[in-house]
Amino acid sequence: MLPPDARSRLRPGFAELFSALPVAVVVVDPDHRVAHANALAEQLLNLSERLMIGQPLDAIIPSPDDPRNRDGHGLAVYDTEMSTARGVKIRVDFAETQIADYPGWRAITLHAAATSRRLGHSADRAAGARAAVGAAAMLAHEIKNPLSGIRGAAQLLGAGELTTLIVTEVDRIAALIDRMQDFSDTRPLPLASENIYPLLGHARRLALAGFARGISIEERFDPSLPPAQINRDALLQIVINLLKNAREAVRNEREPRIVLTTAYRHGITVSAGPGKPRLPLPIEICIFDNGPGAPADIADHLFDPFVSGRREGQGLGLALVDKLTRDMGGIVQYAREGTPEMTVLRLLLPRAAS
Repeated sequence: MLPPDARSRLRPGFAELFSALPVAVVVVDPDHRVAHANALAEQLLNLSERLMIGQPLDAIIPSPDDPRNRDGHGLAVYDTEMSTARGVKIRVDFAETQIADYPGWRAITLHAAATSRRLGHSADRAAGARAAVGAAAMLAHEIKNPLSGIRGAAQLLGAGELTTLIVTEVDRIAALIDRMQDFSDTRPLPLASENIYPLLGHARRLALAGFARGISIEERFDPSLPPAQINRDALLQIVINLLKNAREAVRNEREPRIVLTTAYRHGITVSAGPGKPRLPLPIEICIFDNGPGAPADIADHLFDPFVSGRREGQGLGLALVDKLTRDMGGIVQYAREGTPEMTVLRLLLPRAAS
């Protein structure tokens, strides 16, 4: 046995590092056969690496798409159900990356979807949005009309501290009802091919002139991004809401940071519903902030109506972002990423037809 000082000078090799990775990884050779599988992959697929090596990938776990159709690009498929070689159904986020300088070699990662907070398109969230639509329509009808009567009666009382208080509070409640009414509009959004950069620039300028005054909003843009299939007004409202959310998140930070990024993500697809083909969503817009992130107990429900991490929050801003994004055929995701860790709210949107 090696003495402690000798052990401390040793460096782990590939096998030790690969086995210790905190995500299930399968390495596939140019002949589409398994070359390596780490410990978490063995656990998830219920097969040992020894039994997987040399086997066709499709015999172990079927790829969501034929790798020969992807022109050297990777693939990411969120929240997809697969059957393992043992016949066990698993729901995972599937990501495949080409290994640089080794043509045909690929690394596949599998994240158990049940533990992922990144997914933004679920039946539960859609059901929550439908419930909010009903609540908004009912409250708007039952509350807004009496509010206008209360406001008018208060104004007839004349000027005074209590009258001003009544009018102010009535206006605040009416504004809240107006925001809830946004949920009750179920008409399809008119979509068109748009260059997103003028919209992002306009949203950034509005933020810097108002609620984000005095804070730098960094830009990291992919200059080659193609047009997206969006609604201009909806995307502008979404980005402004997310920038406001980021501004609130960094309010207590000594060195607040907000970063606005874009990217093109090859191969990212999402389920459009049972029995429907998966939809590509390659246009990515991210808003990063160095705030503390959402409390752990609500992180999985951030986009549900009336859920907020702030004491004074109404829980409608992110719910409306989710609704408008889904109305455009996209998804919105929440995550904590990077070193040092930052909060990211990620929009994935469809590309406009060429």
